[in-house]
Amino acid sequence: MARLNTLTAPLQNLLRDWIVGVLQRDSGVPIEYDLPVGDRGLFGPQSVTWRIHADFPGMMAGGVAALMLQTLHPLALAGVWDHSTFRTDILGRLRRTTAFVAGTTFAPTAEAERLIAMVRGIHRKVRGTAPGGQRYSAMNGDLLTWVHCTEMSSFLAGYQFYRGIELPQSVQDRYLAETALVARALGAKKVPASQAEMLGYFESVQAELELSERSQAVLQVLAAIRLPIPFSQPARGLFLGAGAALLPPWARQKLRFSRIEQARHKTAALTLKQLAPLLRAALRDGVAAKACRRVGIDYAELSHKPF
Repeated sequence: MARLNTLTAPLQNLLRDWIVGVLQRDSGVPIEYDLPVGDRGLFGPQSVTWRIHADFPGMMAGGVAALMLQTLHPLALAGVWDHSTFRTDILGRLRRTTAFVAGTTFAPTAEAERLIAMVRGIHRKVRGTAPGGQRYSAMNGDLLTWVHCTEMSSFLAGYQFYRGIELPQSVQDRYLAETALVARALGAKKVPASQAEMLGYFESVQAELELSERSQAVLQVLAAIRLPIPFSQPARGLFLGAGAALLPPWARQKLRFSRIEQARHKTAALTLKQLAPLLRAALRDGVAAKACRRVGIDYAELSHKPF
């Protein structure tokens, strides 16, 4: 094992630099993870949230799946369309979202609360009228619940698939109950706190969802994203496909993925699953490891102990 780690160390370092360059560089959201010593943040090392959000392959693919889902809600999409720079800087938007999730999960309490307050301040300015004439606001509790549910359900699916394990129902429920804390702090309403509630929520909201011209435009921007790394095109295809493979059947149907596209997504997912251990090793000193040092535990304890 030691010899294998020595042989793969240069590749792990290269992957780490690429991943940091894609997701963390120039996010515009500086976050302190190291101090104060002993601060457990909003969740702490005993939480399911730390375990799931420390897994890069599942989080990256889950984040892509969440973005695809979010394109289906006309009012949530209107806010992005009117107030976001996604058409000119989609990578910047991905970086800021990644920073918020990482910060509210692993940063000390004051930092996490600062991020929540910052996002609430941004949301207060996001309001307008959707193409159908409906008014929207990013402070709308129902829209905040939609965004939260697309993300947490996708992260949970990503962790289970790319870790190759099915978590017990009680552990899945704990995760959703824990992460509902952030959604409520942002102003979300009736946030699902169990897997049964999450499934019921998605069943209830499907009638509001549609694949519009705007949806397709956002998906096209996502499909053309340029990553600042070598082999950008295959890397992009890998993560887009691996994310799409996590979508539930009803979402794949609404997004009108063809059988050929779904076959490609499955291939990408299986490829990422094979690469997952190498990616995890490359990020062994990421923000989750910093949080572990802050609270005085070994990162290996977080990554490998049973639930």
